[in-house]
Amino acid sequence: MNYQFFRTNAIGVAVSIVIALLAIYLNALTGFNTILIALLLGIILGNVIRIPESFNIGIKISSSLFLELAIVLMALSIDYGRFLALGWETILIVTLTIIVILWATIQLGKKMNCPSSAGLLVGFGTAICGSSAIAALAPSVSKDKSDIGIAMAVVNLYGLTGMLVLPLLTQEYFSEIQNGVLLGTSLHSVGNVAGAGFGMSEAIGELAVTVKLGRVALLTPALLVFGHFTSLAKDKTTSQNLALPWYLIAFIVISIVVSLISVPSEILTYSKQGSNFLLAIAMAAIGIKVSFKTLLSSGKKGLIFGGILFIIQLAVIGILIFALGI
Repeated sequence: MNYQFFRTNAIGVAVSIVIALLAIYLNALTGFNTILIALLLGIILGNVIRIPESFNIGIKISSSLFLELAIVLMALSIDYGRFLALGWETILIVTLTIIVILWATIQLGKKMNCPSSAGLLVGFGTAICGSSAIAALAPSVSKDKSDIGIAMAVVNLYGLTGMLVLPLLTQEYFSEIQNGVLLGTSLHSVGNVAGAGFGMSEAIGELAVTVKLGRVALLTPALLVFGHFTSLAKDKTTSQNLALPWYLIAFIVISIVVSLISVPSEILTYSKQGSNFLLAIAMAAIGIKVSFKTLLSSGKKGLIFGGILFIIQLAVIGILIFALGI
């Protein structure tokens, strides 16, 4: 009985791992985001092939436990020292932009009746660091795994769009410093930022990535603050607001420790690779459970919601850049 239980569950996990490995291979060939590829492959597989019910527990383990472990490993990449080194003007721009987007997420979500979890995840991913931010927040706010898939798809789409379009719009009119701050504060993933920044110039690329990594450092406080307010919006009690899942406690502790001590670069490299692999497995499993019908119906609202937030984000950054005279 136990052997059969393990074997059946192991198959569900194995399917998710195989999809993740295929995503890594396709990433090497195409350069596209591994996590997004894993998600899309999972969605295609789950809608084209009828997955046996007996696989469900293994797929659930992949989409929950592996996601939580990936979040814990992410904490090793957080460096508050890098954020403090940006200078007060850039810190102010990054911080105020994040605050405005998180506030707008909650307010617009109510007015637009955007699917609650998907809207929260899109907003958090837009404000902080794309897929990683969505993954970190998701277990706390989303019971429907399809919301994670929708949010990932929306945020990555706008990140890719921004990477291609923003350099065309701003290179002639913004200085190198202004472009670096704009790209680093607005685009959704480090890959988007690097692609846009280094495509313009070496100096812009280096500054943009530095700003972006500083923005990533705010993931920990943003998780705590945003999680608190979303809990209040759901009328949870004070004790429920303060209750943190184990993986977030581990994330907070590790991110503080690694900001205070020097961690060998080899450990950081392996932790980043491990986190990405676990996240790809989790996204593959989540994708398997996302139906095309759900993706199309909820995805439309998510696209509009994400587009409005991205426009607000760019407007706030532009205003602050010129107001502070950087």
